[in-house]
Amino acid sequence: MTQTPELESLTEESLTRGLLVLANLDSDLARILETLGSPPMWSREPGFATLLCIILEQQVSVAAARAVFNRLCGVVVSLTPENFLTLDDVQLRGIGFSRQKILYCRGLANAMASGQLDLSKLESMDEITIRTELKRLKGIGDWTVDIYLLMALQRPDVFPKGDLAIAIAFQKLKNLATRPTPVQLEAMTQHWRPWRAVAARLLWHYYLSNANAKSVTVSQ
Repeated sequence: MTQTPELESLTEESLTRGLLVLANLDSDLARILETLGSPPMWSREPGFATLLCIILEQQVSVAAARAVFNRLCGVVVSLTPENFLTLDDVQLRGIGFSRQKILYCRGLANAMASGQLDLSKLESMDEITIRTELKRLKGIGDWTVDIYLLMALQRPDVFPKGDLAIAIAFQKLKNLATRPTPVQLEAMTQHWRPWRAVAARLLWHYYLSNANAKSVTVSQ
């Protein structure tokens, strides 16, 4: 059975195709591609560990979140919802979890351990359904869902309009006087459909090429 374009996952071949389409649509994106080459695929394994890691990345740098995640993996060798739930607040704070992140990640783990949420079933569903299901959980908003859809499920047209690095890159690329808001970014990138996830990778690529850029910092 052939999937609809929305449900198709990006591949190296479709990424290349999307880059060519975007370069023809937008001369600024074409300039990034010509100057820096193709962006990485930036893929992650679907599942609990990845979604938990994305929650840790909310409103902090990727480097800071990754340090906490690595410490967690050092304590819990097999990072499953059930194993995560064996850790108490004192242990999690010692690893580097904030009070909010403990609440959010424990909520995710409980939902999965109880069968309320099945991430493997969501993989074959449309974006609206996935967004609705994940946002039922406290601490999971549009940015978290966007990053999971874009990196773990490799959906081609997801655009994380609440991502700070993307907003900074877009402002610089388009020479805007002020940083665009998420609503403005959403409106100004409609012509990139159905390849906005590819455009997002180009913008991250552009952001990270700046010598002063340390780590992608994002917001919920």
